[in-house]
Amino acid sequence: MDLKKCVRVIEDFPQKGISFKDITTLLQNGEALKYTVDQIVEDLKDEKIDIIVGPEARGFLIGTPVAYALGAGFVPVRKPGKLPGEVERFEYDLEYGSNVLEIHKDAIKPGQKVAIVDDLLATGGTTEAAIKLIEKLGGEVVSIQFLIELEDLQGKDKLKDYHINSLIKY
Repeated sequence: MDLKKCVRVIEDFPQKGISFKDITTLLQNGEALKYTVDQIVEDLKDEKIDIIVGPEARGFLIGTPVAYALGAGFVPVRKPGKLPGEVERFEYDLEYGSNVLEIHKDAIKPGQKVAIVDDLLATGGTTEAAIKLIEKLGGEVVSIQFLIELEDLQGKDKLKDYHINSLIKY
């Protein structure tokens, strides 16, 4: 299936010069959503994943069904002030600004095998922040899965020590 045909591209959003890849059109297509989840699960099936980590917010949408299919747990990584328990936090740079991510301190146990599942690899900042949080808690990041990779932004270079699978490349 050509997943690229299921993604709507919106120019100049959220600001001029950005070519936004809108995955809502893929998510509302049941066949495309199932294919997406199945492709990620296929890449992870032999890894004995304990936890799927999904960065806020679109990582939740893809990561949760992947966790279900693998029989793994799901852990959200969120923006500040969204998690009620004690958290670890990490500040990082984005394509157009900076941000902070948080994870519950008790979300990942030392030695657990973790896969990060997110919608988009751009500069790699969000994923790098998630890796730092996971590793600080003692988790082992064994794979990083993306629906979309923006190759020109070279985010993969920041993540070269990890297995990366991207289903669509622009």
